[in-house]
Amino acid sequence: MAANGVASIGECMLELSGQAGPNWRMGFAGDTFNTLWALHALSGDRPATYVSAFGDDPFSQGQIAFFAENGIGIGASPVISGARPGLYAITLTGPERAFTYWRGDAAARRLASDPAALAKNLENQSLVYFSGITLAILDSASRTTLLAAVAKTRTSGSLVAFDPNYRPRLWHSRDEAQAAILEALAVTDIALPTFPDEQMLFGDTGPQATAERLGKLVGEVVVKNGEEPALIAENGTLQPVPAVHVAAPVDTTGAGDSFNGGYLAARLAGHAPAEAVLRAHRVAAAVVQVRGALAPFETLQAAFDG
Repeated sequence: MAANGVASIGECMLELSGQAGPNWRMGFAGDTFNTLWALHALSGDRPATYVSAFGDDPFSQGQIAFFAENGIGIGASPVISGARPGLYAITLTGPERAFTYWRGDAAARRLASDPAALAKNLENQSLVYFSGITLAILDSASRTTLLAAVAKTRTSGSLVAFDPNYRPRLWHSRDEAQAAILEALAVTDIALPTFPDEQMLFGDTGPQATAERLGKLVGEVVVKNGEEPALIAENGTLQPVPAVHVAAPVDTTGAGDSFNGGYLAARLAGHAPAEAVLRAHRVAAAVVQVRGALAPFETLQAAFDG
């Protein structure tokens, strides 16, 4: 079977956003799901699989149904009796967001509990994507299982993309995060870091330092930096690509994740890295003009096409 699908590995949570007094709007989001959402919207007929673990409660059932309604499957991901999804709430100060999490016992922490199911989910994928948050929610043994599965699918011909997405609160120590992320980079074809995260984790002095460091480990690197230019490192050369300025952003949640989805969709469509970054910037600019992490497919498509 020809490899044609796209798979993203991680945790999709219940998202509370749009607070109006005591009332909230509930949706579904999480860094790797946000990326898959954009990637799926922009990748035509490619099958899309969200690789995780799910509970059997009504919220988990609603989550899986929401995926299906939007053309995203869960493949062989385990559904665990008695488990439930994590939850987070977004609070805004202007367009800038802060998060409060309830995720300590989330089902997604067991996404590598069935190695055979995990391996099956990664078969025949043209692209496999995961993040530092995917690593952070797993224990050490599960991380080893996950990275072995990713390495195997890469050997079989899948392209592997990774966003380090460092969140200190999810790790026991900075050293643990550094070690796990470096292991992930060793099985990565496309790295999509964000400069402030890399500065916090590795002490990089600027985006160029991040690009040069990661360029020695990964063949294709794009360093995101908010409204500053993104920096591409490929074949020993660095190329900045200006971002799209948004005068009045509404909500910055999911901007970097959607950038990743736009970039990967463009690369899968055959666009060169610089053109892919231009399209990704437009996608991210569209996302910050809507509330919540997930923009409508038609909004993403219009931005991607320019």
